[in-house]
Amino acid sequence: MLTSMPVPTLSSPSLGPHSLAQRLLVGVAALALLSLSGCGPREHTLNLVGTTMGTSWSVQVPHPPGSLDQADLYARISAELDTVNARMSTYRASSELSRFNAAASTDWIAVSPALVHLADTAIAVSTVTDGAFDVTVGPLVNLWGFGPEVKGDQLPAQADIDATLARVGWDLLRTRAEPPALRKARPDIDVDLSAIAKGYGVDRLAAVLEAAGITDYLVEIGGELRGRGRNADGEPWRIAIERPDARRRAVLRVVALTDLGMATSGDYRNFFELDGKRYSHTIDPATGRPVEHQLASVTVLAERCAEADAWATALLVLGPARGMALANDHGLMALFVERFGDELRITESTAFARMAGG
Repeated sequence: MLTSMPVPTLSSPSLGPHSLAQRLLVGVAALALLSLSGCGPREHTLNLVGTTMGTSWSVQVPHPPGSLDQADLYARISAELDTVNARMSTYRASSELSRFNAAASTDWIAVSPALVHLADTAIAVSTVTDGAFDVTVGPLVNLWGFGPEVKGDQLPAQADIDATLARVGWDLLRTRAEPPALRKARPDIDVDLSAIAKGYGVDRLAAVLEAAGITDYLVEIGGELRGRGRNADGEPWRIAIERPDARRRAVLRVVALTDLGMATSGDYRNFFELDGKRYSHTIDPATGRPVEHQLASVTVLAERCAEADAWATALLVLGPARGMALANDHGLMALFVERFGDELRITESTAFARMAGG
């Protein structure tokens, strides 16, 4: 029987602190995966686990070849995650992104090609969604008390929202491919790639596995996943989408994941209530305020998990009507869950329905 390798505590530096919401999300993801696997597949599956980006990561490899050096594979995974954090962490002052944010300059600042590529991916989604996805929205997130500095039970004043909005805007970030560099249109913007970094990390771990000749695997970081090939039973990876309910953990839907990445964004793990009103951590960059529609969660499937990650956030900001219209216009595989009191309504984009039906 194959077992998980022992992993040292905090084996990788993180993009962010271990919040309660993140720990709950990881627990739900792990529970869902285990509940759908069964003892049979696990007995023939290599399971590697660790921590990164303020959350956990896991890799499952069914029927690993006897020639596979498991310790070497784990070391390669850890090294790749270290590289991702060294480029994109906002909690490490020495990271490329932190140095860029700290620079009070509008000149081009040299960064790695990988950071430019991820910024370009983010900007592409921002362009199509008219800024619903915005990697400069961090100051507004902090203003509403969802950032590293925990606020009390008081809403920000409109004057503070307006002042913060002035330094938020995806079009204030510029990229250059050769030589690779980033530039700010105004020196006080702050770039945070957290809404796409976990998906990118999943893609990077998938690349590590494929470089090792592994063609059947499931990779997960903090609930974002990518599956290729088949599980130990020779079947597609079956992944549970969680019911968006802060009071209990339950499976909403199960999807078969083959050669796709999957990401979910929701309002049910990080929010506060004041005077009977619920305020989500999802901030609309257009208003500077938490979204107020009935959309509770969005799950997106895409070839690259980074794109699924970004799109899930963007569609959650846009809401059920605009989000669904955009998903159908661009052929996105998206599942929307709306909340009406204690009732949930599930709708699927045309591409998602076609995939699920198949």
